[in-house]
Amino acid sequence: MPRIDISTPPRPYQAVIQTGLLEKAGLQLREIYGAARLPALFVITVSPVARRWGKKLMNALTAAGFAAKLIEMPDGERSKKLATVESLAEKLASLGADRSSVILAFGGGVVGDVAGLLASLYMRGLEVIQIPTTVLAQADASIGGKTGVNLRAGKNLLGTFHQPRLVLIDPDVLSTLPEREFAAGLYEVLKCGVIARFELFRRLEGISAKQLRRDPEMLQWAIAESVKVKAEIVSADEREKGLRRVLNFGHTIGHALEAESGYRRFLHGEAVAWGMIAASNIAVGLGRCNPDTASRISEGTLNLTPLPKVTARAHDILRLLQSDKKTRNGIVHFVLPREIGRVEIADDVPQAAVLDAVNEIRRLSRNLKGSGRRK
Repeated sequence: MPRIDISTPPRPYQAVIQTGLLEKAGLQLREIYGAARLPALFVITVSPVARRWGKKLMNALTAAGFAAKLIEMPDGERSKKLATVESLAEKLASLGADRSSVILAFGGGVVGDVAGLLASLYMRGLEVIQIPTTVLAQADASIGGKTGVNLRAGKNLLGTFHQPRLVLIDPDVLSTLPEREFAAGLYEVLKCGVIARFELFRRLEGISAKQLRRDPEMLQWAIAESVKVKAEIVSADEREKGLRRVLNFGHTIGHALEAESGYRRFLHGEAVAWGMIAASNIAVGLGRCNPDTASRISEGTLNLTPLPKVTARAHDILRLLQSDKKTRNGIVHFVLPREIGRVEIADDVPQAAVLDAVNEIRRLSRNLKGSGRRK
């Protein structure tokens, strides 16, 4: 059972990864809280997760002696807004949640972000346990304490840093993910390979999402390697003052693609995939990496699964970049690859290079067989 340490204040915590871990969730929590006075648990989730896995989790918590209540929130990226946090807070209050209560974020990245933000705000801060149920959340979003909701102006513009007490990762729950959502999460895994783990990228670049789904051992290894990357970076830079910014590889243009489409066209990982390809093209244009490296990143990304077409106009993406969190004093910051396993943060990317990169992924997406899927 891999236990990966994340060393952040106010206390270090662990990400535990094991097939079948959901059935042991109650026992894992008893190890933390002891048996003398167990806190009340409030499980925040969405209907699809509750329907498929809710009973198993609630039974595990009850068997371990916890009093747990399940609260459903609306599903999807469009529910990632402050109104959802307010609604959940009202439900917590009506159910008697107090300062000793603990929130369990049981779902994908949206649930983790919203429930984490709720935990950081309710009664000025409750503990939160992350139990991620998507590839993206298991490999990336559940680690590091970022919470947030979207504004019309952009993604994750309201949020906090609120580290979880524990992260429980059970690859078994990925078995019920729709094919598209499973594949989309793998782009964040591939991202970790590009920024810090050459071997992770090498082992993933030649296989498809369907092949990986049929190989549970390889899948668990890839998730664990991604968590290790995230843990190392977050432990060194919790608040994204320097090193942690490399985790945004692909996200600068990716977030703009999501916002431009009203969060309807792309799953998050799909937008990040196009963002990684765009960033690689920018790096080549600026002489930061060689064309062979960029081609390898592009081909490895596109090999996983077909992507939706990019229809956004380049100037619209450029405009949206100005409201991105990575823009400081009007300067857009990009994470650019130097080689596979090493990236740099650049604040000198000219607008023309951004426009060229967006136009290039538009062209590439039109020419790809099987692209153009919509949600």
